[in-house]
Amino acid sequence: MYRNHLKTMGDWFEQPSHKPLVLRGARQVGKSTLVGLFAEQQKIELVELNFERNPEYAELFSTKDPKGIVANIRLMLNKNLLPEQSILFLDEIQAVPKVLACLRYFYEEMPLLHVVAAGSLLDFELAEPEFSMPVGRISYMHMYPMSFTEFLCAVGEKALAEYVEQWQVGDEIIVPVHDKLMGLLRQNMAVGGMPEAVKDFSQSSDYRRCEVIKQDLMATFQDDFAKYARHQDQDLIRLCFRKAPAFIGRKVKYSEISRDANSQRVGKALEQLNMARVVHKVMRTSANGLPLAAEENVKFFKLLFLDVGLISTMMNVSWQVLQQDLMLINQGVLAEQWVGQELLNSLDAHQPPHLHYWARESRSSSAEVDYVIAGDKAIPVEVKAGKTGSLKSLHLFVKEKSSALAIRLNADQPSLMQIDQQEGIGCSLLSLPLYMAGQVRRLVAENSL
Repeated sequence: MYRNHLKTMGDWFEQPSHKPLVLRGARQVGKSTLVGLFAEQQKIELVELNFERNPEYAELFSTKDPKGIVANIRLMLNKNLLPEQSILFLDEIQAVPKVLACLRYFYEEMPLLHVVAAGSLLDFELAEPEFSMPVGRISYMHMYPMSFTEFLCAVGEKALAEYVEQWQVGDEIIVPVHDKLMGLLRQNMAVGGMPEAVKDFSQSSDYRRCEVIKQDLMATFQDDFAKYARHQDQDLIRLCFRKAPAFIGRKVKYSEISRDANSQRVGKALEQLNMARVVHKVMRTSANGLPLAAEENVKFFKLLFLDVGLISTMMNVSWQVLQQDLMLINQGVLAEQWVGQELLNSLDAHQPPHLHYWARESRSSSAEVDYVIAGDKAIPVEVKAGKTGSLKSLHLFVKEKSSALAIRLNADQPSLMQIDQQEGIGCSLLSLPLYMAGQVRRLVAENSL
């Protein structure tokens, strides 16, 4: 179960002095497994403290002296815990915020000791007004469900994963390879990227077993609602959780979620799901320049769910249905969800999750572009689940923003062409197969498009 974040951890590990590394992400995306894999890969000692399983370990951090803390851990766990030869892994650290605050002292006084912390509901503690994480003394790494190339590696298609990651604009993709990758994409949409589901599928190829695993995962997420909501809000959070798939690809309207709760309560419930990383907000931006976040309109956003496989289960989309034309499945909603996940996964691991879209609402000329990413300028990205589809909104964006590049993701083979030269726009349209969504940022950067 190879994860691309192993390379990011390797870069961190090789630095001459180490800031404690904090892994952030939803439950069950593989944070703890990643640390175990990395320690095994590096052949170094892993010293793990799980504060949910053993809350008494918090007492080991009663002092602010890192050397004293390390001495206590050595005695308690009978471990060597030597700088440069061990990883101290503090798991489920959100259960003991005072331990999180101690991390600064490790960087200041024991920079050669590799310290990693992880927590699935960590964002709630970091958002508390009384909690202050020291700036410049902690490094964050953000994790998501497995990417498409990680899925390919897991199911025994490492050569295809390397092919996708090394492909360049202008390279031909022969029809048999394209068809095989589209078939594997449909598998990925059915199974998703949650490591437990992927691992079982890689061993059994049994979609039915994956459905049981995904149902259990969703029950786990819902069990967490009690941990970050007042009792009276849990039902509303459950309602938002159930209705989230309806707002993939379209603007959230609070009244469509609940007519009984006011917009403030609905907004807070959605924000709690967002902080738990169960959903991600795709924010509307005017996209007149960079950074895209500078022109966000916080009143308007779409939703992206944690994982496409979970969405398939929630929408009762069977793996058999996914073998058909993806455009027939909820107007391409699953394709937009899958592309959004790949765009998140392709961000630098140290960047917080962020996605944007563009829309213009007017009676005479409304338009919407699925995603906008940052290159030298704002770059529109349109998702088409089939091989064809109107690009009216994309053209309007290109004309209004004087874009030099636009991206289309669809089920067809790649192409690069000029669009609307007759109108003097002079924009390159890079059309890519859907399975290349995770490579868009790389291709834009490497090819100076």
